[in-house]
Amino acid sequence: MAEGQKTLRDIAIGESATVRRLVGEGAIKRHIMDMGITKGTDVFVRKVAPLGDPIEVTVRGYELSLRKSEAESILVSLA
Repeated sequence: MAEGQKTLRDIAIGESATVRRLVGEGAIKRHIMDMGITKGTDVFVRKVAPLGDPIEVTVRGYELSLRKSEAESILVSLA
């Protein structure tokens, strides 16, 4: 990953971000896309578990929990 790129994992609680790109292969990428997280989608970080896994986000009007490893596969820019 290039310097300066943020992943969904780097976004603070209460902040929104826009998905720029999904990094990952095959089943992982497909799984993330099946959850409604695609390029250009706005994502709001609602909560993070005490140990950082999972992360609860709001996507397309519904709440979703993501594993830390899944969140690290989602490149974002701040909205």
